[in-house]
Amino acid sequence: MKQSEIVKLSVAELQDQLKQLTDTYASLKGTHAISPIENPIQIRKVRRTIARVKTELSKRDLQ
Repeated sequence: MKQSEIVKLSVAELQDQLKQLTDTYASLKGTHAISPIENPIQIRKVRRTIARVKTELSKRDLQ
């Protein structure tokens, strides 16, 4: 998910997205620990998307 897409979402949608991404990240980490996943770059992409969503949420809290 790109930053331009994240900016267009509402706060409730961002919180839902954050929960979904966090669950996905935990699932990927668990799967990768047991047996290597096909594309480990997915873990990095999800982690960075989580950071983008958290940054947008904190930016909106400060405004």
